[in-house]
Amino acid sequence: MNVIFLSGPIGAGKTAVAKALLPLLPAPLSYIEGDTFWSFIKKDGERELRDNFPILARAMTAAAVPFARSGFRVVIDFSIPPTYVDMARKILKEVPFDFVLLRPSFPVCAERAASRREGPMNDYEMLKSFYARFEEGTVEPICDDDADPESLARRIADGLNQGRFRVL
Repeated sequence: MNVIFLSGPIGAGKTAVAKALLPLLPAPLSYIEGDTFWSFIKKDGERELRDNFPILARAMTAAAVPFARSGFRVVIDFSIPPTYVDMARKILKEVPFDFVLLRPSFPVCAERAASRREGPMNDYEMLKSFYARFEEGTVEPICDDDADPESLARRIADGLNQGRFRVL
């Protein structure tokens, strides 16, 4: 079937939108919540967090391939910058994919990051630097500070049906 990257900076609302989007998508459906991949790294030696990030993005993309080739639509929910599209194309090969980029304003993302249940993120400079990675590339973002996850999910489902997010 295909792979759908649901991406955006920390605090963009990816997981909330994914939970609202999944019921709108037809079966068979697979969901890869990317943050679970952090638990796969037990000891990273001298590596910095940012050094492990590309490894995780490649691993979850590769994990989606057998599902997609078996007829599943696969949603990957992770902060994958739009510049990753070329790498995804190499890993997915013939598997078609969509790239949905949620990018509310930086103040909204920073506020959400600071109030995360999974652990607040308050390093403003790190968040700002990471946010900038989602302003690069050719993927057109959904920039909406006010929409709730359900309305964003409906917009995304409609856009997927229209081929609006398809990466060629």
